Amino acid sequence: MNISQLLARSAQVHVTRPAVLLGSRVLHDYRQLGERVAALAGHLRAHCGVQPGERVALYAANCPEYLEALAAIQWAGAVVVPVNYKLHERELAYVLAHSGACVVCASPALLPAAQAAAAGSQAQVLQLGGAGWERAAGGAALAMAERAPDDLAWLFYTSGTTGRPKGVMLTHRNLLAATMAYFTDVDEVDAHDAMVYAAPMSHGAGLYHYAHMLRGARHVIPESGGFEPAELARLAASVGRLSLFAAPTMVQRLVAHIEASGASAEGFKTIVYGGGPMYVQDLRRALSVMGHKFVQIYGQGECPMTITALAREHLADTLHPRWAERIASVGVPHACVQVRVAGDDGAELPPGEMGEVLVRGEPVMAGYWGDEDATRRTLRGGWLHTGDLGSLDEDGFLTLRDRSKDVIISGGSNIYPREVEEVLLLHPQVAEAAVIGVPDAEWGEAVLAFVVARGAPVPDAELDALCLQHIARFKRPKRYRWAERLPKNSYGKVLKTELRAWAADTTEQEQSA
Repeated sequence: MNISQLLARSAQVHVTRPAVLLGSRVLHDYRQLGERVAALAGHLRAHCGVQPGERVALYAANCPEYLEALAAIQWAGAVVVPVNYKLHERELAYVLAHSGACVVCASPALLPAAQAAAAGSQAQVLQLGGAGWERAAGGAALAMAERAPDDLAWLFYTSGTTGRPKGVMLTHRNLLAATMAYFTDVDEVDAHDAMVYAAPMSHGAGLYHYAHMLRGARHVIPESGGFEPAELARLAASVGRLSLFAAPTMVQRLVAHIEASGASAEGFKTIVYGGGPMYVQDLRRALSVMGHKFVQIYGQGECPMTITALAREHLADTLHPRWAERIASVGVPHACVQVRVAGDDGAELPPGEMGEVLVRGEPVMAGYWGDEDATRRTLRGGWLHTGDLGSLDEDGFLTLRDRSKDVIISGGSNIYPREVEEVLLLHPQVAEAAVIGVPDAEWGEAVLAFVVARGAPVPDAELDALCLQHIARFKRPKRYRWAERLPKNSYGKVLKTELRAWAADTTEQEQSA
C-alpha cells in the first residue's frame, strides 16, 4: 500500500476540514490538499520525468510547500530523500550523488546551494513555492502510484558523526507501522488536534505528519518556519490543541518562556520529546510549569521514533515507588517491536545488567542504501544493533546510559557520561553540561566536563564536592572547561565529536606553550 493512501482517505472522508495552516490562517482544506498533491505528483511525472522508485530530495526549511512536496513525491511512487536544510552544499551534493536523486526540491533561499550541489549530478532543481509551484499545483492530477508494502518510501541520511552519512531505507510498511505506533503508545489524535511543525520536518517531526493526516487533523506551519517559544505560545492560544515534537533543548526554552512570561499552557495538548536525553531536573521543571502534557520517545533513523515510549501516565504516576527511576528512563518498548539488552556475545542479559540495546519489529529499516556490509553488521542475527547502551528493569522500562562509543574507560572502569552530566546539572549555576573522555597517560582516559554557566561560573571545587556527594570518586571529572555554548546539530543534540576536537586543540596549545 502506498503510504499516500492516508492523505487520499482524508481528502475523501474529511473533505472540508482545515488541513494546512500558516500560523493561525487556514490555507487549504483536505479536499484542496489532496487535489494539490495529486497535481504536483502529475507535474513530477510529466515535467520532471519522475518514475516510481526514483529518488527525489527535499532541501528546505519548514513551509507549507514542504508538506505538499513530501506527499506528492510518494503519491507519484517515488522515494522522498529529506535533507537537513542546514547542511552545506557539499554535504547536499554527497546525498544527491549517493542516492541518485533525479530531482531536488528546494525553498527559494536555498535555491543557489541546491543548484551548486546538483551541478555535479543528474538532479533537476525544482523551486518550492512561487508562481511556478502554484501552476503545477493546479495542473492535471496523477492517479496514485501502486506500491508494495516493502517498496522504498523514505531514504533518510544519518548525521554522519562516525564517517560518511548512510542512507537508511524505510519502506511503506515501516512508515505505516510507525504511524500506528503513535496511536498505541504516544497519543490519540482527532480532527480538533493540530500538529505544529516547529522542529525540522526532515526528521522526526515530519514522520509524525502521517498520524495527523490519517485522522484529518490540522497541520500548522509557524510563520517563522521554526521554533520560537513566544510564537508557539501564541499559536497554542489561537489555534489550540497543539501537539509537537521537540528536542529536549527546545522543551527547556519553551518551559522557560511559559514560566517567565506567565503565558497559559492550556492550548498545548501533547509535547513529544526525544532525539537526546532529557535530564531529570529539566523534566521535573517542565512537568511543574506545564503539567502532564509530555511523552518521551526513543528511536533512531533505523527504527524511526518507535523503540520505546514513556507515556504521560507514567510521568504522572508520582506515587509509584520507582517513579524517580522511571522518569529517568526512556519508557517501555512500543507495541510493534521487541527490545532486549545483550552482551558482547549477543546473548540477552538479565534485568539490571548493562549492554547494547537491540530491537526488531515492523518499523525497523530495510537496510542501508548501497551498503550491504553496513546492513549486515547493523542487522545481524535479525536484530537492529543500535549502538546504545542501557539496561531493562523487571517491569520493562529501558534506561539508556550512552552511545557505546561515548563510554569512558578510566583505570579499567566504565564511566557513563550521562550519569556525570545529571549530577552537574543539579548545581543551580550550571545551565548545560557535556562529558567526554580524553586520553590520559596514567588512567587510559580521564573525564573532562564542558559546562555552560547560568550566570557566573563557580569554582571547580564546588562541582567536585557536588559530584562526591552523588557518584563514586573515580567518576568525578578531572577537569572542567567553562564554555559560552555547547556545539549542537540542528536538532539540538550535543556534538561530542566537536567537543573532542575542542579538547584536542586545547591540549596541543598547552603542549606548544
